[in-house]
Amino acid sequence: MSTLRDLAEEHTRLRPADIDHLHRIAGDWQLLSDLSFADLLLWVPVDGEGSFLCVAQVRPTTAPTAYQDDQVGRIVGGPEVAHLEVAYGQGRIWREGDPVWYGDVPARHEAIPVRLRAADGESGEVIAVVGRDTNLSTARTPSQLELNYLTTADDLAQMIADGTFPPPRHPGETTSAPRVGDGLVRLDAGGKVTYASPNAQSAYRRLGYASHLVGEDLAALHRRLANDPLEGTEAANGILAALRGEAPPRREIDARGATMLTRALPLMPAGVPIGALVLVRDITEVRRRDRALITKDATIREIHHRVKNNLQTVAALLRLQARRVAMPEARVALEESVRRVASIALVHETLSMSSDEAVEFDGIVDRVASAATEVAATEVTVGMRRKGSFGVLPAEIATSLVMVLNELLLNAVEHGFPSADEADEEGPQPQPQEPQEAPQVVVSAHRLRKTLHVTVTDNGRGLPTGFDAEGGAKLGLQIVRALVTGELRGSIQLRPGSEGGTEAVLTVPLARSSPDRAGS
Repeated sequence: MSTLRDLAEEHTRLRPADIDHLHRIAGDWQLLSDLSFADLLLWVPVDGEGSFLCVAQVRPTTAPTAYQDDQVGRIVGGPEVAHLEVAYGQGRIWREGDPVWYGDVPARHEAIPVRLRAADGESGEVIAVVGRDTNLSTARTPSQLELNYLTTADDLAQMIADGTFPPPRHPGETTSAPRVGDGLVRLDAGGKVTYASPNAQSAYRRLGYASHLVGEDLAALHRRLANDPLEGTEAANGILAALRGEAPPRREIDARGATMLTRALPLMPAGVPIGALVLVRDITEVRRRDRALITKDATIREIHHRVKNNLQTVAALLRLQARRVAMPEARVALEESVRRVASIALVHETLSMSSDEAVEFDGIVDRVASAATEVAATEVTVGMRRKGSFGVLPAEIATSLVMVLNELLLNAVEHGFPSADEADEEGPQPQPQEPQEAPQVVVSAHRLRKTLHVTVTDNGRGLPTGFDAEGGAKLGLQIVRALVTGELRGSIQLRPGSEGGTEAVLTVPLARSSPDRAGS
């Protein structure tokens, strides 16, 4: 299914600013649909055809839909769009005409012109039409709630025609809540409540206000109810801003252990402020869960912090033990263990500062690479460089991958660029190509189709003659193979570099499933 932007760009000459305005309407028009008890269809004129194209549709959550089939992408013309032509050509809301039938469903047509106000605030041109189509099969005598809904819907419809609805969205806000069914309060121009839906009345009762809301000064009530005076003042100021014709950000009010989210919208049909619409939602349970998650998150971070401290303690003990060991081979083994433990501690240190069980891995790689050049047993100064980005990795992948990279980097530095004495002891080796470049190790990373590809390349002396990656007895390579094929479920290949030196090519799948799920 094509998007609103795709359809508009393909079939119309609407400007990017026009399409952006249509997107804002489609992002906020569930409110109008629910208040109207009607389907809303966004129609744009098709170039040179005298017809209209439906680029968006929303169904009401408060009434049955007039359309069982999706209308987006449908092009209509002729007598079927006469009401749309009137609204588009004359720039007025069209409400005339008899009901029409869609199959066995009778519906009432209305057409609302969509204006985009000019930069100077003047009334702009009509760029589209909102069709408001009501299913009449369940028509009945409207209740007080329905009358207030419909009255407010007509005010918002006129604001669409004026170009003053929807209001600008504030950064970080979504369109998911609160909605009409959560709770609705209508205010007059003086800020007094003229109507409150049953759900709105219940939400205020949770805050400790047991009386009926009608006749109350809502801004003053918010000041009285809020536990925090500053919070109450901000909520009250939001109400007053809406009465002045502004669109304030959403506010939360905490009182008596309950939390309510409020959204205040100005009502300005024909540019005249007549009051405000306040949508409210009881989010007490949502905030309780948020606090529980925050507590759990803090606990997990504290666990990672303690694991990091414990690993650093283990590394320090191993380092002390290494200093007291007389055998060179034992000392080297203990020092290698210190480096491995320290690399795992680095992941837990990063997780202790993260808000979830994932880490930005580039910084970890840079620190491991820097440490490898500092602690490697070689007299040669080796440069380290990273190409590409690892991105964010889950903790279970990061922990194993950092150990693998630690081993590969140490091997690249120590065995690719040995000191002169070590090179003499190991005998003749393949010579690097001329001209001789400065010693360097490059870690490259990129993602492709949920797979991480990593290459560790050096321009050193290359692999020794008769090297067997699978049958090697060195502990470091055994650890690498075990982690890659086991924990990471990937593959690794050690081979001569295309321009000399050695390449370690690592492939790690990022879309992982547990053994239980994989077998179910």
